[in-house]
Amino acid sequence: MRKILSLALAALFSCAAFGQAQIKTMKMKIADFPEKTTKVVLTGNSMTDARFRNIVKEVWTISPFEFCTLDEYESLKSNPDYYFLMLVKGQFSKESEPGIEFLSLVKGGVGASEGINGLFNVVDVPFRAAEDPDGREFILLPALLDIIQDHVLKSMDKDLEGYSGLSNYNINLAKSKGKRLVFAEQDLAADVLPSVRALYFKGGMEAMDVDDADDLFYDHSENTLVSFVVAPTDPQNGSYCYKLLIDAGTHTLYYFRKHRISKKYGAGFLTEDIKRISQAQ
Repeated sequence: MRKILSLALAALFSCAAFGQAQIKTMKMKIADFPEKTTKVVLTGNSMTDARFRNIVKEVWTISPFEFCTLDEYESLKSNPDYYFLMLVKGQFSKESEPGIEFLSLVKGGVGASEGINGLFNVVDVPFRAAEDPDGREFILLPALLDIIQDHVLKSMDKDLEGYSGLSNYNINLAKSKGKRLVFAEQDLAADVLPSVRALYFKGGMEAMDVDDADDLFYDHSENTLVSFVVAPTDPQNGSYCYKLLIDAGTHTLYYFRKHRISKKYGAGFLTEDIKRISQAQ
């Protein structure tokens, strides 16, 4: 909201100044995306890169793409003719070390001298724990890449979509009525007690073993939303947990929220999430 308000005020100032200053919005900044090459930056880990390559080749459709090394990224990152899709470790202000890796899509440009934070950010999607991930992220990677692509296309159409980020997709929850909602057991926080399950896990909402939940993605199960949680393996003070509900068939994002992990609130979908989601059923 702050960004949108700032943009509106800047636009008014521009008009008052008789057009002397031009406001370049997000929609304008990424208008060239379909014509520019997206450089998919490899990590240098052979196993990770092999799986990353194969999945990107299968699902990336909205722009030309090429794979590149970290060294090649360093030499090209100042060039606005390229976008870069890469894994980035994110560290929140109170964390002593990065807890989560994100799939980040950025545009090359002059701010590259300041590091990844100096480049124009298109979108960040939580991907996995920065240390000792469980491997589930690659089962979800096709869906996460489709979410990125959908967000880019919507941001090219409307500035509001781009500035609102992935939280704007929560409006899709209203369309989930009648769909099957599946939560992997490992994605439920400790405060989701048996009494909570008895109250809310009915009429299409259910919990199951993570392997069975992942099979729903493999099978592209129709009208089925499946949980995905990204949190640090060993959360520190100030760490965050991300919670997503994704359609296994269409890869549409229906729910995206985060919370700060604490002694009271551990990683996973909290009771308040379950209540909020059940209200749409």
